[in-house]
Amino acid sequence: MSELTAGGNLALPDTELSIRVPGPFDLSVLVTGDSGKVGGDGDFVFYNQPSAPGVRLLPGGGIRVDPRGLRAGASRLTVVVSAADPATPLGALPAPAMTVTGPGPGVLARFAPARPTHETVLLLAEVYRRGPGWKLRALGQGYADGLAGVARDFGVEVAEEPAGPGAPAGSVPAAPSAPPPAGTAAEFDALVRGRRRSAGLPPLALDGRLTAAAVAHATAMARQGRLGVEGPDGVSVFQRVAAGGYRSLRLEQHLVSGPRTAAEFVEYCLGDGERRAPLYDPDLTDAGIGSATDPGSGETYWTALWARPFTERGLAATAAEVLSLTNAERAAAGLAPLAGDPRLTAAAQAFSTDMADRAFYSHTSPEGLQPWDRAAAAGSGHRGIGENIACGQRSPREVVQGWMDSPGHRANILDQGFTHLGVGFADGGPAGTYWTQLFGRTG
Repeated sequence: MSELTAGGNLALPDTELSIRVPGPFDLSVLVTGDSGKVGGDGDFVFYNQPSAPGVRLLPGGGIRVDPRGLRAGASRLTVVVSAADPATPLGALPAPAMTVTGPGPGVLARFAPARPTHETVLLLAEVYRRGPGWKLRALGQGYADGLAGVARDFGVEVAEEPAGPGAPAGSVPAAPSAPPPAGTAAEFDALVRGRRRSAGLPPLALDGRLTAAAVAHATAMARQGRLGVEGPDGVSVFQRVAAGGYRSLRLEQHLVSGPRTAAEFVEYCLGDGERRAPLYDPDLTDAGIGSATDPGSGETYWTALWARPFTERGLAATAAEVLSLTNAERAAAGLAPLAGDPRLTAAAQAFSTDMADRAFYSHTSPEGLQPWDRAAAAGSGHRGIGENIACGQRSPREVVQGWMDSPGHRANILDQGFTHLGVGFADGGPAGTYWTQLFGRTG
């Protein structure tokens, strides 16, 4: 059995699972694709809609999940816990404790997040696809605006009508689109929306998961009284985003102290070309904003996140661009191009994901496995194997240039004996991005 902490993950067996949280709680599930949004109101499983393909609520605070039975395109299930009595705050209840079991008698995993304070619901955990298999990630991410607020942020259309007899607050029939966010987020959204509109760009979408991560990181910076990618808890802003269930192909951030209002913060971001770039980048379509004040100094700390959401098609395009740039360097040196190889790609992708998920950076895995071990496990028959890894780079061009500037990595790229290449990319972890090139030679 695995005892998980927030952000921890576990590979799941290819079977039906039961997720239970005993006590005075309700469980809900949001079924999403790679975009992080539901495909329709039918993807929200809760007390008024207790089942969807591959998911159903069980009596006594449980969920039965069969990933093999999910609708086409579903790649993530987010489990949400709320108080069974809507009038009771979560902080007044015992801390929820989740157990995950398979068809056998044993417990696969257990997760007990910290007891909420002001939050009204928790994103408890997610079951998500990684390659051909499924994994479980512990979240423990709080929301202060109820189940309806969570549903809105995942794309469900919510009617905020007063609850009648027998209708819990935040009931979710089909209704008009959600109102704009309140407070700082609304001001930020209006300012950025106006700037992008004047530049002929589509609006950014405020994403609740990004905003929750931004608020958490701004709070952490205010607590330690200084700016930093890592908070005093050692958790990076990128890990906060991943723990909240958001996956990206690009993630840019502003970490700023000083501005007192959202308008002052946006004006600061517009102050020079580098700070201005994310705001006007059409490739970045989602955003999140958070601020917190150090009670000792009165200094306000800000975190703004700008993202391009993950899609399988986008991942394939990213890998293809790395291959193309690598072959351009080989062509400039008079060498034959490398061919893409699906087995090397599978091994490279799995390793990038593993480094991000387990927060390590090394050619040797924590179990002692080497690049050739990973290639062989993926079914590669190449006789010679080489590997380049990198972390923190924000684009294919940046990572290939970094490898070319390093003699050892450059030697792999320009090795005339290599004939094939697999590329992997994953977001998250302390560095934010993890890249792998796995080279093979046939002779």
